[in-house]
Amino acid sequence: MSNKFKRLPGFRDFPPEDLTVRAHVFEAWRRVSRRYGFMEYDGPPLEPLELYVEKSGEEIVAQLYNFQDKGDREVALRPEMTPSLARMLAERSRSLPKPIRWFSVPQLFRYERHQRGRLREHFQWNVDVVGEKGVSADAEVLAIGIDGLRELGLTDQDVRARVSDRRLLSALLGAVGVEEERRPAAFSVIDKMEREGPHKSRQRLSAETGVSSAMAGDVLELLGADLDTVAAHFPERDEVGQEVARLSEYMDILDAMGVGSFVELDLRIVRGLAYYTGIVFELFDRKGELRAICGGGRYDRLLELVGGEAQPAVGFGMGDVVLTDLLGERGLLPNTARSLDFYVVAVGEELRPRALSLAQALRERGRSVSYSLKRQAVGKQFKSAVTEGAREVIVLGPDEVARGVAVVRDMVSGKEREVSLEDLGDDGWRMRES
Repeated sequence: MSNKFKRLPGFRDFPPEDLTVRAHVFEAWRRVSRRYGFMEYDGPPLEPLELYVEKSGEEIVAQLYNFQDKGDREVALRPEMTPSLARMLAERSRSLPKPIRWFSVPQLFRYERHQRGRLREHFQWNVDVVGEKGVSADAEVLAIGIDGLRELGLTDQDVRARVSDRRLLSALLGAVGVEEERRPAAFSVIDKMEREGPHKSRQRLSAETGVSSAMAGDVLELLGADLDTVAAHFPERDEVGQEVARLSEYMDILDAMGVGSFVELDLRIVRGLAYYTGIVFELFDRKGELRAICGGGRYDRLLELVGGEAQPAVGFGMGDVVLTDLLGERGLLPNTARSLDFYVVAVGEELRPRALSLAQALRERGRSVSYSLKRQAVGKQFKSAVTEGAREVIVLGPDEVARGVAVVRDMVSGKEREVSLEDLGDDGWRMRES
């Protein structure tokens, strides 16, 4: 059977210990989202194929799990959440107060070659602010992403946010003479710069935009400069100065929010998706050993693509695969060992009804409790308690029950004490007997 039905490549099983890790991450994401006043939403895992083609072009189809359903509809498993969000808001955004602050934790699917940090399915934390065009919304979105990582124990020594602005890049390219219709090609060169290196990037930028090789080199060098240097390089270009001022305001807000130490300006960050329109960012581990943990930015025209009203929007997606790898490397994964508040041991089958009643009373008070599901000797019941990670064992013996008490053993220290049966269901009994 195990050889016949293997797990599909690029997919994961989640036995209890792995599900514990997943739940730990999800709970942190949800806590932080709610602290920022965001509301959770979800959508269907199956959407019309055209929804993704409209956003990303026909080339996206090769990366999808798509098929024709029994109603002859062309559909696909969702590879990302933003198109579903745009579709939902296209139907109802006019009636919602602005800004809209929504988040989700969907499972997403892509048919592509799986490798470290990239599978054919993953879960993703999506956070979006819709209806606010100011940079305060951009800063809020990056801050919540950073706080989601801090909630899991990561610090500015572990991760960094590399920030850029496509509007500033466009202004820089315009200042050196790159025509508007050629700027997407320039963005593509910049996006691949780290992989292709400065020499090849300079050649490509010159060839694809028409600027001289020397000018292309100057532009690429500016991508690693600070904002003051960028502004000083083009003192006569108001459009460059305006974009520098906007990005400076964004950085100041992040400093005021206490997350500035995580943030670095890096104008090489473009984000390959064409629908981004402004500030963009990616979060990486400091050592640079893993893929991006998170990516996002401003996408002010996406809602229009799917038939909605024009709305400014900014958001990000943070996947669980790379993040879990990083948490593991930093020793920040939760303890996945089995644990239990109490194990109830009945000495003799005649006390079993009493054990069941006690166990249920403790469960109703929010305690985790187990006991043997079949007749077992006391020694085997204690072994089961150890296997299940019980912190304390409550022993119901005939002599003790006759006196109205039970014996409670601490499984770490081995110390035992008698506790009144009347008090066992009361949270205060621990203090009274300690």
